[in-house]
Amino acid sequence: MHQTILVAEDDPRTVELLRLYLERDRFRVLVARDGRAAIDLARSQQPDLVVLDLMLPKVDGFDVCRVLRAESHLPIIMLTARVAEEDKLLGLDLGADDYVVKPFSPRELVARVRVVLRRSAAQEDVPVQPLVYGALLLDPARHQVTVRGHPALLTPTEFQLLSVLAQVPGRVFTREQLLTRVFGPAYMGTERTVDVHIMNLRRKIERHPDRPEYVHTVYGVGYKFEVDLAVS
Repeated sequence: MHQTILVAEDDPRTVELLRLYLERDRFRVLVARDGRAAIDLARSQQPDLVVLDLMLPKVDGFDVCRVLRAESHLPIIMLTARVAEEDKLLGLDLGADDYVVKPFSPRELVARVRVVLRRSAAQEDVPVQPLVYGALLLDPARHQVTVRGHPALLTPTEFQLLSVLAQVPGRVFTREQLLTRVFGPAYMGTERTVDVHIMNLRRKIERHPDRPEYVHTVYGVGYKFEVDLAVS
């Protein structure tokens, strides 16, 4: 069965370009011309991934991302015409898995769609036995994380980051290593992308994100997973 991509974009030329390249790669394409329609289609059709333009009518892309991320871990790639790094990272901060800057190469976007979809399905490649560290339980088979008995709704990227770190407690990963393991060796983003996803991950699993119990910063190097039972 072909995977379904929801394209939320109001520019007809961009829509047709994306449809052409995605269908050429054997994806099924749904189209939403505004943010309200994007939310409705995502809920009713349950696509495998959303390509989401930030500047949508009725409900903008930022709010669409907030709504979808609050309801599911549906993979999201944002389209933005803003080139400043802070603007690009804002979408990641809201829970998007990746971003593409306009004007973009359709081939690059399709490649990123495939990377994010592979990352979303990566739980099949990690150990099926749950990992338990203190009050945190990571269940790869169910793609679930619970902390102190409460579910943590992680994006596919956040889940994969946590899985990579938690499988080797105490090991320090550089940002470049995490980019390669989570996003793939061909990823074109910056190492700052890792920092934003780690920040979002901490918000969801740490009682005090500024004093983490699990995901620790190793200054000047990167990150490691280590249970700090002294944090209260």
